[in-house]
This record gives sequence, C-alpha cells and structure tokens, in this order.
Amino acid sequence: MSFTVIIPARYSAQRLPGKPLLDICGKPMVQHTYERALDSNAKQVCIATDDRRIKEVVEDFGGKAFMTANTHLSGTDRIQEVTNILDLKDDELVVNVQADEPLIPSCVINQVANNLAEKIEVGISTLCEVISSRGEMEDPNIVKVVLNAKGNALYFSRSAIPHQSNAGISCCFRHIGIYAYRVNVLNQFVKLLPSELESIEKLEQLRALTNGIPVHVEMSSHQVPAGVDTKKDLETVRSILAG
Repeated sequence: MSFTVIIPARYSAQRLPGKPLLDICGKPMVQHTYERALDSNAKQVCIATDDRRIKEVVEDFGGKAFMTANTHLSGTDRIQEVTNILDLKDDELVVNVQADEPLIPSCVINQVANNLAEKIEVGISTLCEVISSRGEMEDPNIVKVVLNAKGNALYFSRSAIPHQSNAGISCCFRHIGIYAYRVNVLNQFVKLLPSELESIEKLEQLRALTNGIPVHVEMSSHQVPAGVDTKKDLETVRSILAG
C-alpha cells in the first residue's frame, strides 16, 4: 500500500497570521508537521502553498514544496492541484495533513491511508474519537459525526449529535480532520459546487455526503492532540514539545 502526504499551508490565517511559520522550539510549525508525516509510511511528503515565504522556509529545512494558485478556497483545492503537478494516477491515495497539526501522530496518518486502501467501495476516509465531556459535545468548534453500521458517515455537524436527551456522551464522536482520498475522487470533489448543508455548517466534508460520495470513519488508534488555532493553542504546543 502506497500513499502520498500533501500538507496545505496558507500564510493568511485570521487569528494567527503566518501560522505555518510560527516558531515552536526553534523550528517553524510546518516543519514539525512535515517531520511527523515523514515518520509515516508515505512514499513522499510535500507542502502545497500559495506563499513564497513558506516555500522558501520549507526548502531551507530540506522539504519539498509546491506553489499553487492563490485563488483556491480550501486546502482540498490546493492538494488537488499538487496531485496534478505530481502526475498522480487516478487510483493513487493522498492523505491531507493540516499544517497546524505539529503533534499529529504518524500512526494515524498510516491508519487513515490503510483504511482507504482496504475499503474499495469508499472514496474518502477519516477518523474520529469519543467525546469525553459535555463541554466538548456542546462546543461548536468541535465537529461531531454519526456513523452507519458500515462505519461510514451519516452526517457531520457542529451541533451535538445524536440528540442528548436519550444518549450518553460515550456514543458521541469528535471528528478528527485528517483525510485520505483516492485521486479520482479528489478530482471529482473539487468540481462539485458547495452544498447548502456545507454552507450552513461550514463543513466541507458535507459536500461529499450530499453528492453520494461515501466517507469512511474509524476510531483513531491514537489520541490526536488538538491543532493550533489560537495563541493559547500555540503556547500549549510549545510547552508540550519543550517538555
């Protein structure tokens, strides 16, 4: 089983401008993420960016980076452009690892790729974990997912699902934002218009479900620390890696 990791890295983040280049214990954040991906079984790892500053930093630490159009609306579009640059075949697998995940375990990168390789009937795979508190369940920044009997996603939402009057927290799952795609499905996905549900929830994966693309979801084999969205997150990661 062979796969490629592509890390989309955008400079213009609203809350943390230049986020991929922020220093964490002497290395830019994107380098930590890149090195985690290198520890996986990926045949190659590269960065997809629309900012030359990021490309130069990546190349300075020995990484591979590609410039992409600055008109892309999402990291998925950016990844798809790089699959074309790399001339990946329709049946090849690509894993999307976010640049702001400097603590992501390499084993979950392998897991999501292995799942897609084994599930030939689906086009996208991702991961989840059990929600551990009512605060998480009610937090709209934590995306929830419900599954069918085959382990495929029924729906993703920022709201608490399933309805909590008849359910305990243990049956609520937090979606982990790592994805594996078949290249032909990725090519199809970026041509689809955003769905109404996607626009309401602000969740791109709902475009796949709306258009009948099965998304497989498995419990993560390893706890995945939260990514870096705020200054507080950044300081937490710095503390963890310094320790």
